[in-house]
Amino acid sequence: MSPRRGSVVVVALLLFGLSQSAGPTTIARAAKQAPRIANTHAIWRQAMPELRVPGTGCFKAAFPLVEWRQVSCVAPPHVPYDPRHRPTPFTVGGNNDFAARVTGSMSAAEGSFDSVSGVTSETGQVGGQGAQVANVYTLQLNTNRFTTSVCSGSPNMNCRGWQQFVYSSGSQAIFIQYWLIQYNSACPMGWITRVLPSAPTDIYCYRNGASTASVARQPITNLTNLRLGASANPGGNDTVTMWVGNTATAASNPGNTLNLGTGWMDAEFMIGGDGRSSQAMFNAGSTIAVRTTVHNGTRNAPTCVVEGFTGETNNLNLVGTAAVGVGPSPAIVSQQSNTLTSMRSCAAANGTGDPHMTTFKGLLYDFQAAGDFVLAETPPNFVVQTRQVSGAPTWPNASVNSAVGMRMGKTRVAVCLPSRVEVNGRATAISPGSPLYLTTGVDVSRRGNVYLIRSPNGESVRAELHDKWIDVSVGLGRRPFKVRGLLANAGNNVHQVATRGGVALTWPLSFKVLYHRYGDSWRVKPGASLLCKAKRIEHRNPARPFYAEDLRRDVAQRARAICRKAKVRKGALLGACTLDVAVIGRAGAARAYVGAPAPVAVGRPR
Repeated sequence: MSPRRGSVVVVALLLFGLSQSAGPTTIARAAKQAPRIANTHAIWRQAMPELRVPGTGCFKAAFPLVEWRQVSCVAPPHVPYDPRHRPTPFTVGGNNDFAARVTGSMSAAEGSFDSVSGVTSETGQVGGQGAQVANVYTLQLNTNRFTTSVCSGSPNMNCRGWQQFVYSSGSQAIFIQYWLIQYNSACPMGWITRVLPSAPTDIYCYRNGASTASVARQPITNLTNLRLGASANPGGNDTVTMWVGNTATAASNPGNTLNLGTGWMDAEFMIGGDGRSSQAMFNAGSTIAVRTTVHNGTRNAPTCVVEGFTGETNNLNLVGTAAVGVGPSPAIVSQQSNTLTSMRSCAAANGTGDPHMTTFKGLLYDFQAAGDFVLAETPPNFVVQTRQVSGAPTWPNASVNSAVGMRMGKTRVAVCLPSRVEVNGRATAISPGSPLYLTTGVDVSRRGNVYLIRSPNGESVRAELHDKWIDVSVGLGRRPFKVRGLLANAGNNVHQVATRGGVALTWPLSFKVLYHRYGDSWRVKPGASLLCKAKRIEHRNPARPFYAEDLRRDVAQRARAICRKAKVRKGALLGACTLDVAVIGRAGAARAYVGAPAPVAVGRPR
């Protein structure tokens, strides 16, 4: 017996409660029969998602029986769970979320929580209205907008279908809500008209599926025991499933309402308010890790896309870079937190301190030239440039960022020291808490000394201004990606970078190649600057490499002690932190390295 077949038989034996000493005839008979009893919770949780709900209606299941039993349905809530209609610069919801995208179409998706930290309470409005009530929220698995024949009655060519698979703790139920986005005419019979506050000239239509199943209100402290599943099969049914520990509840509707099964490419899992674009309010110090698993018949990793579909939000920040996994259950995992620790992106890179470049693939190297350079570009719609100024005469072989500029589509934004923001060449004041929303879909936000600029495609630039320098982070709105510039690698090789002409260079580079052949190729060409105007732009390369070990001993010791106190402990990050604190002369330079992941590779010139 092959190892693979043996493992299958062992699983079958466990499901049936048989011993591994059973004879060949018993084993063969057990392998052919559908499992009815699971001996362990783990086996039950693995077997139940593979058991299709037997038809339309409402169903329940409980350990140890591997079967669905039909139960009575309940009335659906008369609440619209709105589509996205307004940007949310920091908190989760609107268009600010991660979605998992597959090639072709998916048949199922599942949302769960890998970890929950610091969550002690949450409040929301039942049905999106009235007073704040404890443990009122929704779990939503939202699809992309897709083409549907139901839009044939709309005068709007851009009319699309959209579906939400919802658990509402306020209504204590699971159900499917169907939408016609921008139908812009009298809604079809059986559909309810919804006009969104931000789009008063558009008409949206929605309806609930016929099947709504009862699920008790779950406290927010129970998130790690909750899972929400969704499935849609062409010619079959649309089903929403709620898992609470070792029990499951399902509500299934005919799949021909909008025929999602042929157009389902993206899945977004989120926790938000209970309808009408309301917000779920977590206590301070909350952090959750959100997993979105997709199924399209392959083990291929999904594409990470910075995109959201629902109007409901929560008060957590979408932070960090989403992890992408492959295997039997391909998924993306994202972090949401009350603390804005880092920029959200599918892939991130940064230029920190004086400056230390960390590429999108995780290569850390120092680049101490002075002048205007291309940090990253994904032609034709996204370009990021930075201006580096020399530390001469005190630190002639070091430099810092003094300005960052970008082009997102047709919009140009520059953030420059000491504190100047230009939008399309004009000085623009950005007040904390009052984002600037441009008609091109670009938004510019500010929190204290941190500016965040986002494009409608999910790209983002974070500029943290200090008195002497700017820390710059660049985020991409999808992964896999193609990007060029000082923050890019050559192809998928973390040990390689590429010149503007596309010549791949493998680390360790010579000092001359790093600054003249490679670095000079990425200088901003005349007439192509996106940065604030300057009387003089330096054009200077350092005379030699400059690292923490090149500092005077007493200077290095003081700077290193500051970094260690900030819990930057060892390795290349400690060296970079030490150099920054010494050159910049500010203990605050160490904060950029607190909690930073170790680089995948480190490049030093020969």
